[in-house]
Formats: sequence, C-alpha cells, structure tokens
Amino acid sequence: MHSPSPVTDAVTPVTTTTVPALDVQDLTKVFRRKDRTRSRGERERVVAAVDGVSFTMRRGETVAILGQNGSGKSTLVRLLSTLLLPDRGSARIFGHDGAEDPRSVRHLVNRVSVEASFFKRMSAAENLSYAARFHGLTARETRESIPEILGRVGFPPDRRGEPMENLSRGMQQKVALARALLTSPVLLLLDEPTTGLDPRSKREVQDFIREIRIQHDSTILLCTHDMVEAAALADRVGVLDRGRLLFVEPAEQVLARYGVDDLEEAFLAATGREFEDEVDGDAERSEHARRDPNDGDAEREVFA
Repeated sequence: MHSPSPVTDAVTPVTTTTVPALDVQDLTKVFRRKDRTRSRGERERVVAAVDGVSFTMRRGETVAILGQNGSGKSTLVRLLSTLLLPDRGSARIFGHDGAEDPRSVRHLVNRVSVEASFFKRMSAAENLSYAARFHGLTARETRESIPEILGRVGFPPDRRGEPMENLSRGMQQKVALARALLTSPVLLLLDEPTTGLDPRSKREVQDFIREIRIQHDSTILLCTHDMVEAAALADRVGVLDRGRLLFVEPAEQVLARYGVDDLEEAFLAATGREFEDEVDGDAERSEHARRDPNDGDAEREVFA
C-alpha cells in the first residue's frame, strides 16, 4: 500500500494529503420509466438505480464493487465520472464535488466502460493520439507512448492502423483501457474492463492494472461481476444489490463474516440470490438504451 502524497490538480492546484481520494455520501440516482398495462394503461415507475450509496477510498487503494447486471454498477461509474448528475448526495474526488466542479474532476478521472465509445472510422492509434492531446500530452510524448501502451495491453502491432469499426469488441476494449491509462489518471474507474477478452488478454490487462497502480499511485474503483478478478486486484470488495451498497470490506473479512470459502458464496449469503441471476435493471438499461455508442453524443461523453 502506498503512503499518501500530494496531488496537483491540473485545473485548480490543491494539495491533498488528508482528503480522501473518493468520498461518496448518500449518492442517489433515480430513473423514471413508463410501463403500459392492459388494466391500468400507461403508468410511471420510479426506480433508484443507485440508492443512498456511501463509502470512501484512500489514495492508492483498489476497491472492487461486485454486482449483477442491472445492479447499478454502470450508473455509479457514470455519476462518479460526471456523466450523470445525482438526484441526492455527493461524490467528491480529492475534495472536488463532481456536480459543482465537474471540470476539475474530469482532469483527475478516467473511465473504462464495457460500452466504450470511439471515433469509429479512426484507427486505434489515432483515437489514442486524440485523447492524449486532449489531456495535454505533447506530440512527441504521444509518438513514444502510444506504441508502448498498446503493446503492453496486448494489442497486435499490425492492426494499429485499422479503423475501430473493423475491430472485435475485445480488441476495442483493449484500446479503451490503453486510452484511459495513457493519461495516468489519479482515479481510474473501471466498469467491467475485461469483458469480451480471451483468458490471455484478460491476464495481460489485469497485470497492467497492477502496474499502473504501482507506477502512478492511481486509485482504482473496479466494478465487475468477475469474482476472481475482484479477489485478485482489490484491497476491499463491496456488493451492490439493487442500487444499495451492502458493505465494503477486505475480502477475508467478508468470507469470515458469512463463514464461507469464496466471494460467490458470500454474495449468495448477503443477497439471498445466485450471482448469475439477473436483477431488475430496467432503469439502468433504459438509460444505456438512450445512448447509442456509435453516435456523436457518445463521442462527446468520452472526451467531456
């Protein structure tokens, strides 16, 4: 574990030796959707995708949030990265409130999502070059770092010039991770970062996440449904169930509390459901459905 050290905000210089890397208090996001029934016609249903979530992270820590599809993991990441505004509560990144000071937060945070967006007709190298320049890297730094970082996530050298639209989802996910790590974010938000990757690529990405944490003292929030990945990478694990965060504790404490041998058994004990079971994620999925990852809004979302 790394000792806290000062962080300099690229927008507003702030020394943060005691401020938590992430301080989330009563964070809530409500979605409204209309349901149509034969007997009552159309009615509005209110669902809290994230419901009163509170936790803190210290600098250099990795926390894994486990949850089923539709449990609210992606909505939580969107709130923390300022892509959504909360209906209640707050999320502070090294003292900056994401709702009140989003510009400062965006210079401290980077995000890798399962629905990563790109300029589809540009190549992997061109997408990374654009992102690097947006974050202030020089052309020389970009030329030197892009081939290296693509190699370290296992992206084939002979495909770096191909348009993104010609690449598989797994290949695109590698580029998404490379794009986030290229700028050495202080807080890295990973939403299912290894989804779609083969076992070898998954190991390469996990090794690279560890390397980034050590070399750049990054704080990492990993939202995943991969129990093995969570246990391997995280200092603490939490369970998000229907938008509510049940706990955030070291894995060994979770196993001891429920008297079980692995995290999947702990999940069943905590929620009363098998991990593979789907939850009612209509609110979260409806939010995703309003965003086509191939349209311009998605591109603006990436580089907001």
